[in-house]
Amino acid sequence: MNRVNPIYHHTRKMLADEQKCIALAKNDPRHFAPLYEKYHEQIFRYINQRMDDQDLAFDVTSQVFFKAIKNIHKFEFRGVPLGSWLYRIAKSELNQAFRNRKAKRAINIDETHVATFMEVFQQEESRRNRDRLFKALAEMRETDLQLIELRYFEERPYREIGEILSIKENNAKVKTFRALERLKLLFYKNKRE
Repeated sequence: MNRVNPIYHHTRKMLADEQKCIALAKNDPRHFAPLYEKYHEQIFRYINQRMDDQDLAFDVTSQVFFKAIKNIHKFEFRGVPLGSWLYRIAKSELNQAFRNRKAKRAINIDETHVATFMEVFQQEESRRNRDRLFKALAEMRETDLQLIELRYFEERPYREIGEILSIKENNAKVKTFRALERLKLLFYKNKRE
């Protein structure tokens, strides 16, 4: 079974049903009502998310549907829902509102969408940081690298690190701290490059 979100995507049957409504609306604008009901909310959301004034967003949305009804006879089916045509009209009306300085461009996104979108940037930053870390590790002296590996990758206690390297526990702490500081310098040097 073909799963489709009917708000934004249409099956062939849905497109055919919509074409019947459009044909009726071309002959009599009163038949545009079902199309208005179907698309009004999503066109309003599209406009409202881009404006800083909700009342003006309602006005622009009304203008979109006024132009759509007035020009429905010009609509040509191209295999996509009527909504695509309405979005083009909405984009044009938004740009006109911005040109007339009735509205300022805004971005209205809820926190859930922001958090989801930020994951894209965090994944990219994590990948870049991982690459920088590997490059910095490759540039380290063998003794520093061994201390970092033992403490942070193998998670060994300082006493054991001292035992392995034949140094005192306190000396293992100091040397590991210094090695970590040198690693940070290399990491941030690579970040600037």
